[in-house]
Amino acid sequence: MKTLASNRVLAVLCLMYLVLYIDRVNIATIAPRITADLRLSNTQFGFAISAFAYPYAILQLAGGWLGDRFRVRYVLAACGMVVCIATLLTGASTTFAVLVFARTLLGLGEGLAFPTATRALAIWLPPERWGFAQGITHAAARLGNALTPPLIVALLAYTSWHVSLYLLGSLSLLWTLAWLWATPKENNSPVGKNEKAKVVIPWLKLAKRMLPVTAVDFCYGWTLWVFLTWLPLFFFQHFGLDLKHSALFSSGVLLAGVLGDTVGGLLTDRIYRITGSLQKARRNIIVIGMLGTFVFLLPVLQSRNVTHVALFLSAACFFSELIVAPIWAIPMDIAPRYAGTASGMMNFGFGVAGIISPVFFGKILDSTGSWAACFYVSLGILLLGAIGAFFMRPDKPFEQAEGMS
Repeated sequence: MKTLASNRVLAVLCLMYLVLYIDRVNIATIAPRITADLRLSNTQFGFAISAFAYPYAILQLAGGWLGDRFRVRYVLAACGMVVCIATLLTGASTTFAVLVFARTLLGLGEGLAFPTATRALAIWLPPERWGFAQGITHAAARLGNALTPPLIVALLAYTSWHVSLYLLGSLSLLWTLAWLWATPKENNSPVGKNEKAKVVIPWLKLAKRMLPVTAVDFCYGWTLWVFLTWLPLFFFQHFGLDLKHSALFSSGVLLAGVLGDTVGGLLTDRIYRITGSLQKARRNIIVIGMLGTFVFLLPVLQSRNVTHVALFLSAACFFSELIVAPIWAIPMDIAPRYAGTASGMMNFGFGVAGIISPVFFGKILDSTGSWAACFYVSLGILLLGAIGAFFMRPDKPFEQAEGMS
């Protein structure tokens, strides 16, 4: 029964990652329509994208605490409703201000969701499946990324971008109902009555312990935000493709990320089972992912053949996504008792990257018109991430007794 419950929870969480990422990246696909209709510059569009990341970054910590302190099934249900409302409001946007507000609200809902989901995995899944679980849930997220461009194009063939977002917003409501139906009560979960106990979080000590992981996650997040925010516009502006073909090329690139997440999850768990070393299982995969992304982004700056560029970007996306499963498993390795809070601290780095990266790209594009300058900065950050990975110590568990009341 425990295995059945664990698999059901994992399946519904995969759906959550898919739906939330569809709602997160949908406006990237319709960027040409939105920027034209609302008369936005690249800088303004980048700011609207980054508005999501302000509450998302801050609420990584609150979301982790809520997931550790309260029942995760109700916290995630509330997140699903907030995301639904935010996506509907995005569709209703007629001004820059409304769009920014809607994206901010979306960041609120999703910022609470992901650390809480990690806590759910720590509750209902055994430790030997944590790497796989993080890989498969994030593979579902990248599948959402990949499905969004063709899905949006198909919807735009029959309706406006406003109505398209209304329809996508309803997916979050459907997911919320599915989550409440699928999840067992926490007091029947592997951690039993611990959910009901008061949890005192050793914030400063835990934050210090997680700081290297947060820094590496920032470096990973910078590159992912490039893929999520600018790919459709990159193909549209740099290669002069129409919206349909820009969406298809972007979708192909992001599909490689689905494979990367899945392989990363399977690989990190397999290495851990064979070697018993969390350093080899987590750190080494992250370093390979950072360096592989670096290698395959380099030719993007040299080639003018759109097919070759798409293939190089696909390979870069694959290696980038190898990072996800091991880096999300590390908070569970270090502090399973505080998995929600620890993962929130880690993903704070991703949120900060989401604040800076889109605006930086937008300003560079508006001032220079050069995509190369943006990519060169990303290459440097990838190298910093590879170096920073050697300062993470997933093999040294956090002293849990420090935070117990």
